[in-house]
Amino acid sequence: MSASNGLTIGELEAKYFLYRKALKQLLLEGRSTAGIEKTLCWSRLETLHNCLPRQYKSPDHIRHQLVREIEQERAAAAGA
Repeated sequence: MSASNGLTIGELEAKYFLYRKALKQLLLEGRSTAGIEKTLCWSRLETLHNCLPRQYKSPDHIRHQLVREIEQERAAAAGA
C-alpha cells in the first residue's frame, strides 16, 4: 500500500514517533495552528490517520494531547 510521496504505510508507521516529536517541537516553539497544518509532519500524521484510522488518531487530536502534555510538564516544572 502506498502513501504520500512514494512512502509506504510501513515506512510512515516506523517514523510515527518522529512525526509526533516534531509536532511537539513546533508547539513548544509557539507556531500557529495554520503554520503547523502546512508542515510535513502534519501531512504524514494525517496520511497515517486516513489510511489506518483505528490505529492512529487525527493530527488535530494528537495536537490537543500534546498541548495538554506540555501544560502538565510546565506546571510540574513550576511546582518543583
